[in-house]
This record gives sequence, structure tokens and C-alpha cells, in this order.
Amino acid sequence: MTNRVDIIQELTDLDKKHFFHPTSPIKQQQEQGPAFIFTEGKGIYLYDMAGNKMIDGMSSLWNVNVGHGREEIGKAAMEQMSKLAYSSCFATFSNEPAIRLAAKLAQVAPGDLSATFFTSGGSEANDTAYKLARHYWILKGKPNRKKIISRSQSYHGVAMGSTSATGLKAFRDFTNSLAPDFLYVDHFSTKSLREAIEAEGPDTIAAFIAEPVQGAGGVHVAPENYFQEVRRICDEYGILFITDEVITGFGRTGKYFGIEHYGVAPDMMCFAKGVSSGYAQLGGVMISSRIYEEFAELSNGTLLHGYTYSGHPTACAVALKNLEIIEQENLIENAELMGQELLKGFQWLQEERKIIGKVKGLGLMAGIEFVKDQNTKSSFSAPVSPAVVTEAAKRGLICRSVVLDGQDILVFSPPLTISKEEIAKIIEILNDSIKAIEVNVSESFAAK
Repeated sequence: MTNRVDIIQELTDLDKKHFFHPTSPIKQQQEQGPAFIFTEGKGIYLYDMAGNKMIDGMSSLWNVNVGHGREEIGKAAMEQMSKLAYSSCFATFSNEPAIRLAAKLAQVAPGDLSATFFTSGGSEANDTAYKLARHYWILKGKPNRKKIISRSQSYHGVAMGSTSATGLKAFRDFTNSLAPDFLYVDHFSTKSLREAIEAEGPDTIAAFIAEPVQGAGGVHVAPENYFQEVRRICDEYGILFITDEVITGFGRTGKYFGIEHYGVAPDMMCFAKGVSSGYAQLGGVMISSRIYEEFAELSNGTLLHGYTYSGHPTACAVALKNLEIIEQENLIENAELMGQELLKGFQWLQEERKIIGKVKGLGLMAGIEFVKDQNTKSSFSAPVSPAVVTEAAKRGLICRSVVLDGQDILVFSPPLTISKEEIAKIIEILNDSIKAIEVNVSESFAAK
């Protein structure tokens, strides 16, 4: 009989030969195969075929908000699949889960966001937002309003438009032909935004897009009053304000949506990830009631934009059950409280481990910066965070490093179900992992 070791080897060989992994080192993939072959998830934990139990400190990709192994979500998917797994939403065809989810989103969304265009994920949601913004201005008789402004350190996805909007240069350098009419301003400077608008001409700008908290770019929390000033600038120049809530939505920051921390509402809002907690592929764009009404008034033909899986019945049924769990179990409130615990733990680490610089976060989005000197904030010649990720994985913790654009940051976004005791375990593992790295760093400098 084939044993587990043989199965792991078989799958590793097949993976190396046939599975082209996303956002992974290509040579490492082909030479070493998968780091883990996961088989099961329960709560904040993932289990792999080799018998490892791992704390999923990233909610996989910032998205498993309600935790792994939710049988009630699986049951909701099965029931919907048994009745109507899929049907098209083109030509005004519809289905009950999509209708009810759109209505639910209108109920919980900030401001007067009232209508949802569904996609399969975050990159599609961002691309859709840019196209809808530009089409809106065409309908308004202002076709020159086509430029999209985003921020440095931002991440908006990997489709062509969303890649072009991403402020992290390494992602744009991946291709040699970006989409035109995308501009970038300093991520924390409203002065930079105003100067770009004036330089380009307000009548050429369609929209400004921002993440309420920048996630993949290193967990950057905006300064106080930043978004209030952004809202004023967009109103002053008649520019649409789009928030990218793909990571920050559905409780991640301790509010239903991240922008709620800042007391303003966008004209359009992109979402994905936490809407279904990763149990099904789903995203979307919400638009304000004013813009939705203008689309209806000014359009006289078919909206020539849509995805095969827009309004997918099973995905929408999964999302409805997911949102029900988030609300019934008070996971948004737990994210706020446990986020405070996580930040306290990081602050303790900052005192204990001398290579930690800034610690930051909002809700259950948090980051640790590594520095050579806490006083001068000077950086190491080579980033430290990837080595910490490796050490943490040895001890049963999955986290993620950000080394793009000269940064050296460790980022976390555990499931919103996490407990105080589980956070304490994360801090313990991190302390041991960073301590091991400090020894290696010290020996390296001593050798020089």
C-alpha cells in the first residue's frame, strides 16, 4: 500500500513539473517543490500532509476572516449547488443569492453606496472600478477625464489595469507595457495629490483610488485627517473617490469597512477577500446611489462590461452565510479587541528585540519593521524579514515579509476568530524566531 511519504513525493514531483505557482520564486518552485501541501484547516490553523500544524498568521491571503473549516459555509454552498450552482447575470438575468447579497451590502456599506457590480475577485474589482469611472465621465460628456491617480506603496491587483494602478514599482516592472493614464502620488501627502491634479489638469482626472490601510505594501496606516482632506480635494475638483477595501473590508480593521475609521464615504468601493472569507471566489464594486442613478439616466444602450461569474449564485450564497457568521459571532468587535492585543505584543517585542523598529496596525492588520539601529532607524544591508518568516515557519507560524521598494517589514492578518491565548502563542514564536535571527545578524557583523 502506498504510504504518506510516497504520496508526498509523488505530489511534490507533479507540483514541480506542472503547477506554475502565483507570486512564488520560479526557480525554487521547480527545484524544491511546494513548501507545504495543505490538507485541512480548522480555526486559525492549517495542517499539511507531512503532519505540521501551522498558525495561519496571514488568514492565507488576508482573506479567511471567519477562520478555516466552517462546515456551515460548506453546507450553504452544497445547498445552493444542489438547486442552482450557476446561471448567467447578463441581459438582466438574476438569481436570489446575488439579489440578497447586493441588498445586504447596501445595508452595511458606508455612505450612500447602494448598487454592486459583482466580479470574481479583487483585481477584477479594481479593473471594473477604473472602467466604470471612465465610462461615467464619457456619459457625462467629459471623455478627457480618464486618468486614475493612486498612491506610492499601494497594491491594487495583478490584472492589467490594477497592475498599472499599483504604486509598488516592482509589480509594474514585471511587464513592459503598462496601461496608460495612471499616476502616482506620495501615499501620505495630500499636498502631493493636489499638486498632481493641478499639474495634469483637473478636467483630465477621472478618479483617485486608495486603500484605507495599505496592506501588501507594508501595512501603512494613514495619518490623522488624511482621508478627510482627500475627500475635500476630490469634491473640490469633481474627482471620483474610490476606496480599495479588498483587504480592509468585512471586519479586518475592527470596522465593517476600513474607511469608516476616518468618517468619510467614497463614491465607489472595491471589495473581495473577506466577503466570502475565501470559501468562494467573489469580489465587486459598489457605487453610490447618485452615480447609479446617473448611469441609468445617461445610458441608452447595453453596459458592455461583465464577467462570466458576475453574480455567481453559489459564491453569493457562501458570502451571505459568511457575513451572517461575522455578525452573529461579533467578529468585527473581536478584530478590534484582538488587534489591540496583537499591537501590545508587538510593542513588547520591540522592547525585547533590538532589531525591531516601528510597529503598526489597525485591527487585525499589523506590521513589524526591522532596523539595524532603533535610534537612527538605519536599515540592514540585506532584509531581515524573509529570514524571520523562515524561522517562524519552523516553529509553526505563517507570516509574510514585505521587502519591496526598500522596505523590511513583517506583516500579519490572522483570522478574526483569534483568541488572546492564540495571540500570545504568536508573540512567543515571533520572539524565539527574531532572537535566532539577532544571533545570526550579530555573528555576521562580528565576522566583518
